[in-house]
Amino acid sequence: MDASTVSLLLLFGVAAVPFVPTEVALIGMGVAAAERDASLAPAIVVAVAGCLLCDYVLYEVGRRGGATALARMSGRPRVGTGVRWIEQHAGRRPMAVLVVARWLPAGGTVGSLLAGSLRWPRSVFLPASATGVTLWCTYTATLGYLGGRLFAEPLVSFAASGLVALLLTVAVSTVAQPRSPGSA
Repeated sequence: MDASTVSLLLLFGVAAVPFVPTEVALIGMGVAAAERDASLAPAIVVAVAGCLLCDYVLYEVGRRGGATALARMSGRPRVGTGVRWIEQHAGRRPMAVLVVARWLPAGGTVGSLLAGSLRWPRSVFLPASATGVTLWCTYTATLGYLGGRLFAEPLVSFAASGLVALLLTVAVSTVAQPRSPGSA
């Protein structure tokens, strides 16, 4: 097996396991693709497949007892914020909420568990998950690729891309912060 195949297999493994930082692996793959002048498509396809598998397993876990898992996770402040935002908006626009949730800390995990625990039909969950995962993986890998193109040093490329991803996540989390009824 060559290094590219091993890297893609590792990426799939990282993407398929909940709570493992897929962002780091995808940004790294984007930087590597920029350095080699290679296509991002294989990394994006593999990451999408791994994330979809993870989402579907979490959805099924949610259908069989996700309320307990969500209650445990909600105790963590950043995750709790995501849970509250998703719960607050899921009734009105479930598909859009699941797509946007990808950009919240632990949003993909929480969104999939919540969709399962709320017994969303698979016909709603799967297209929303596929859309959100595809957009998020493309965005994340592209950040790495752009960093790799902008900076000659791989470590600087990776750090700059990671910083941009972190800042965008903080911005989305801040905007998605649930508001109390009396706040402006």
